[in-house]
Amino acid sequence: MAVALLLWRPFRGQKWVRVAILMPLVATPVAVGMMWRLIFDPNIGMANQVLGWVGIGPQPWLAGQHSALPTTIFIDVWQWTPMVVLILLAGLTSLSDEPQEAARIDGASTWQRFRHVTLPLVMPTVIVAILLRGIDALKTFDILYATKGRGGGSFHEVETLNVYAYGLSFDYNEYGISSTVLIVFFLIIIGSMWALTSRRKEAKR
Repeated sequence: MAVALLLWRPFRGQKWVRVAILMPLVATPVAVGMMWRLIFDPNIGMANQVLGWVGIGPQPWLAGQHSALPTTIFIDVWQWTPMVVLILLAGLTSLSDEPQEAARIDGASTWQRFRHVTLPLVMPTVIVAILLRGIDALKTFDILYATKGRGGGSFHEVETLNVYAYGLSFDYNEYGISSTVLIVFFLIIIGSMWALTSRRKEAKR
């Protein structure tokens, strides 16, 4: 939302900023995973080199049992934040300027205009963005497999239902259990869609 608000109003060089923000969407998830795997490599990765310049010791990043999940979350957010920005920016662009002008004339501050005018008007779009991004996050597989391999790592630190079902099918030939896991996964997605769709209808009222 913060990035969408920054891009909402025209400014010098806006086109180039939009292109830079959208760059992560150009690459495929596997390529993104491999790129960040090299960046976060504990021995030759650029991330630890940068930390060394400021006097911070090397970090395990993807190699650590407790740091692998936050690191993969960062990679996933880095790639798909532009999609959410595009959705929110489309919602902001469709808003009329009249409520903003009325609130400004009444003496409302920038935060008050956002809290009481912009956010309620754009809330249906926010819910759509949450719905699409949530479903996409639930079915994440490519980045996890590219960065941690089978099983989500040696200690299953980044294992999701998708990775778990894949391992059951292709590593252990447990096709029945794998099918059950995927059915449960499908029901979770359907339930999430229903809940967010109901919330979006309420926001429109």
